[in-house]
Amino acid sequence: MKRFLDPTALLFIVILAFISITSGRFQSPQAWFIHTLMILPGIVIGLSFHEAAHAFSAYKLGDNTPKFQGRVTISPRSHIDPIGMVALFFIGFGWGVPVQINPFNFKKRRRDEMIVALSDVTMNFIIAFLFMGLVKLLYTLSLPFLYTSFGSVTVDVLLYVVQINLILMVFNLMPVPPLDGFSVLTQVFNLEKREWYGKVYNKGMTILLILIVFGVLGRVIFPSVNFLYTFLYRLFF
Repeated sequence: MKRFLDPTALLFIVILAFISITSGRFQSPQAWFIHTLMILPGIVIGLSFHEAAHAFSAYKLGDNTPKFQGRVTISPRSHIDPIGMVALFFIGFGWGVPVQINPFNFKKRRRDEMIVALSDVTMNFIIAFLFMGLVKLLYTLSLPFLYTSFGSVTVDVLLYVVQINLILMVFNLMPVPPLDGFSVLTQVFNLEKREWYGKVYNKGMTILLILIVFGVLGRVIFPSVNFLYTFLYRLFF
C-alpha cells in the first residue's frame, strides 16, 4: 500500500487518529502496549510474506523489477514501512512498502497480473493455515509449558498470527483500488479500457479511507475473518 501523500488522504488519516484516540484505545496504556507486543509477530510475518509472495510471483512470471529492488525475500527490512507500522499500531490502519512491478514484462499480461494479485493473499491464507496447524500440534504433543502463563501467551501470539493473516487476506481482496481485489476485477473485466478507470484508480486511496472511516469495510471484513477463523479452528480441533 502506498504512503499517504495526497492531502485528502492525509485528512482522513487525521480523522482515523481522532477516532482511535476517542474510542478508548489508549485508555489503558499498559494493556495497549502488551497487546501491541502480542500482535507484532503476526503483523511482521503477515506483511513480509504478503509482499514477498507478490514479488516472487512477479519475478517468476518474467518481471525482474522486484528482484532489482531487493524485494524477492521474506526479510522484514525489505517490506516493512516504518511510518505504516507506526500508523497501524496507533490508528489501527497501516501499510507496507508496495512491491513495484512492470506488467509489460509479463508474457500474458492479464493472466499474469491476476496471478500476482492473488499470490500474496493466498500466501496469507497459507500462513494462517500453518499456524493454526502449529497450535494443534503443540496441544497434540501436550507440552508441559502450554499449561504455564508463558505457554498461554505463546498460544495467543500464534493465534494472533492466524487472525492477522486472515485480516490481511480479506482486506486486500476488497474490490477497491489499489488493493488486490480491484486488480483481479480489472483483469477479469479488462477495466483498464473503461473511460472511468484512471479517475477511480487515482482516487482509490481516498475512497478506501472513506469506506474505513464510515465502517463500511469493517462490516464486510470482520464477519468474513470470523468465518474463516472458525473454519480453520474447526478443521484442526
